[in-house]
Amino acid sequence: MNTKKKIIEEALILFSEKGYSDVYVNDIAKAVGIKAPSLYKHFKNKQEIFHAILEELREDYTKQAANIGIHGDNANVDAGIYADVTEEAFIEMGKKLFLYFLHDDRMRLFRKLLTIEQFRDSELADLYSKQYYNDPLSYQGELFKIFISTGKFKRADPLVLALQFYAPIYTLLTVCDRQPEREQEALYMIEEHIRQFNINYSEDKQ
Repeated sequence: MNTKKKIIEEALILFSEKGYSDVYVNDIAKAVGIKAPSLYKHFKNKQEIFHAILEELREDYTKQAANIGIHGDNANVDAGIYADVTEEAFIEMGKKLFLYFLHDDRMRLFRKLLTIEQFRDSELADLYSKQYYNDPLSYQGELFKIFISTGKFKRADPLVLALQFYAPIYTLLTVCDRQPEREQEALYMIEEHIRQFNINYSEDKQ
C-alpha cells in the first residue's frame, strides 16, 4: 500500500474511534509511521484527507453497484434494469448491497464516524443526513416515480414509498452494527420485507 493510501486508511480508523474533531494530523502521521511534514507532501490538511476518504467511498460504491448489475445513483438507468429482474433476483441484489454496507470495512468505519460526529459537528450531521437519508430517498423516490408512471406500481407518493422501502433496511443495518450476531435474522427480514412490499404495491402481484 502506498503512503497516500495508508494515510487515508489510518485516518478513517482514527476518525471512527475518536471522532473527526479529536484526531489531529500528528495522530494520523504517527499511525502511518511517518512525520507530519511527510504527510503534508500528500495532503494539505485534515479536511483534505477527509475529502479523499469520501471520494474513495464513492468509487467503492460505484464498483460494488456495477458488480450487481446496476448504476447505483442513476434512477433512470436502474429503473430499466430493475424492471426486467424477477423478485428472487431483486431480493438477492438487495441482500448483496446490504452485506456490502455491513461488512465493507471502510463503509462500516465511515458510518461509525458519522454516528459519533452527528451530535458534535453540524457539517458532519448534514453529511450523515445526506448519506443515509436524503440521497437514498431521492434515488429510490425517482425509481418508484418511474415504476408508478409505467404502471409497474400502484399510484402513491413515490417519496413515501421510498421511505417505507428504505427505512426498515437501514434500521436492520444499524441493528447489525450493534449486534453482528443478528445478521441472519436481518437477511431473513429483508427478504420478507421485499416480498411484502411487492404484495402491497406492485401491480404485477394483483
